[in-house]
Amino acid sequence: MTRKMFEASLEDLHTDLLRMGSMVEKQIYECIEAIVNQNEELAEEIIKNDDVVDDMQKVIENKAIKLIAMQQPIASDLRNVFTTIKIVTDLERMADHAVDIAKVVKRVKNETYAKPLVDIPKMGKLVKDMIKGALDAYVECNLDKAYEICKMDDELDALYKHIFNELLKMMTEDHSMINQSTQFLFVCKYFERVGDRTTNICESTIYLITGEQVDLND
Repeated sequence: MTRKMFEASLEDLHTDLLRMGSMVEKQIYECIEAIVNQNEELAEEIIKNDDVVDDMQKVIENKAIKLIAMQQPIASDLRNVFTTIKIVTDLERMADHAVDIAKVVKRVKNETYAKPLVDIPKMGKLVKDMIKGALDAYVECNLDKAYEICKMDDELDALYKHIFNELLKMMTEDHSMINQSTQFLFVCKYFERVGDRTTNICESTIYLITGEQVDLND
């Protein structure tokens, strides 16, 4: 395999990764819509599309393995391929959490919400923006943007704590709200985990650019 062919294959790998990232962004966006509107049909679609994301991950990993096998890559190439594999793993886990939220939608489909959801969709939108920003940082090899997105995780954690305390208070004051509030706590926890996965992508981007492994999930 010539160097030019190798670089073309590497570019193809990156294109596949971004396609998978777009699919995961869509899954997250749709699970926000589904929980706000109690849309069971959309929730079912999210669950069904998880297989599509899983297949994308398998395709990318197989391409990465073949790429390494067909040429003895230099250190920077190995770092590039390794980073790609790591990022698609995090993307696949994000899609799993979108499915987790879709399952919550199905569990609360017949309940009347105590009040319109405001903070939970705000948390979801922040997560979606983080995913987009993290992927942009990866594409652009933008170190500053990668660190900037990681800082957004602090905002996400603060929002999570705020919602957690509100829901806890609601359960304490009205026992009939325990089930609904518990389900919403699950949703918030899943969004919080997606935020952690997004931080992982930023860490992978930093490793790709600098060769240094950092831990920004504190």
